[in-house]
Amino acid sequence: MLIYKTEEEIEIIRRNNLLVSMTLAEVAKLIKPGVTTLQLDKIAEEFIRDHGAVPGFLGYGGYPNTLCTSVNDEVVHGIPSERILKEGDIISVDCGTYMEGFYGDTAYTFMVGNVKPEIVNLLETTKESLFKGIENAIEGKRTGDIGYAVQFHAEQAGYSVVREMVGHGLGKDMHEAPEVPNYGKRGRGVKLAEGLVLCIEPMINLGSKFIKQDSDGWTIRTLDGKPSAHYELAVVIRKDKAEILSTFKYIEEVLNG
Repeated sequence: MLIYKTEEEIEIIRRNNLLVSMTLAEVAKLIKPGVTTLQLDKIAEEFIRDHGAVPGFLGYGGYPNTLCTSVNDEVVHGIPSERILKEGDIISVDCGTYMEGFYGDTAYTFMVGNVKPEIVNLLETTKESLFKGIENAIEGKRTGDIGYAVQFHAEQAGYSVVREMVGHGLGKDMHEAPEVPNYGKRGRGVKLAEGLVLCIEPMINLGSKFIKQDSDGWTIRTLDGKPSAHYELAVVIRKDKAEILSTFKYIEEVLNG
């Protein structure tokens, strides 16, 4: 069932997503060689709680942490640990909050020190594909239009699109209808209408599209061991242009410091 949000509810979801965006900026300050993913997790949890929210992922479906920290060939749902980040790594950090009865959910892929040019290009293309998808998140279009835009941009650049993991609706639950695949055909899928809040989140691989799950029951990684990139923003469907509820601005201010 599709749940359309009132303007008041959209404002609460926006507050959540801006807090997630600020949390990711705090995490960005720490990302460098020698830092563990668990250190990032602890900072994020503290920051979220200090701002009157609770971590949206912690305990969700039994998930044990505040962040998902997915390094290199890990696509999504990597569990924070004593793993030490190394020069040349990339790390997708996915974060959620829960406040005032609603969720926020946003992700960004960071570079650790100097990263190979071919991987920098993967990250740039993945982020571009997210915004191509958002351009199609308007009233009257369909989820297939979003997926097609993401897929076309990524595949034109020679990358592959993960099929099994998808974007989603966002509201009183972290994952609401509809599913928002990062591939598809124009004019197909669920019709979009004003007030629908979506998380659009391309997961794009340097190698093949195939993935596998680790024995921890959470971590998803590429089957061929090649890197994967992941970016996510929350948007609300509007008539002429999607309204973006989370932002990369705070993160990129830190990175461009």
